[in-house]
Amino acid sequence: MKLILRILLSALAVVILSKILPHVSVDSYLTAIIVALVLSLLNFIVKPILVILTLPVTLITFGLFLLIINAIIILLADELIAGFSVDGIWWALLFSLLLSFLQSILFSLLKEGK
Repeated sequence: MKLILRILLSALAVVILSKILPHVSVDSYLTAIIVALVLSLLNFIVKPILVILTLPVTLITFGLFLLIINAIIILLADELIAGFSVDGIWWALLFSLLLSFLQSILFSLLKEGK
């Protein structure tokens, strides 16, 4: 049940950010739920592989390259999902940062609810 709630909160964050950011669009609420699911799967499967492959660059940049990896994950989700669109790496980077911030706020509200 907690996983479903987290996916729905992530979808809510995706919808909010698509309304705020001009170069990010989501066609429907169902698409936002699919985006949340795909992002969680990509973060679970692809991100660890990318982190290991780019470990030297990540160490040289003191971890800042992880932001670029997050943007790449967002752009990969953009390619996989038909109703989700992000216009470029910079908008993906901003979307990634704001999505993490919004998710941390929403997930902390979830913990307070218990």
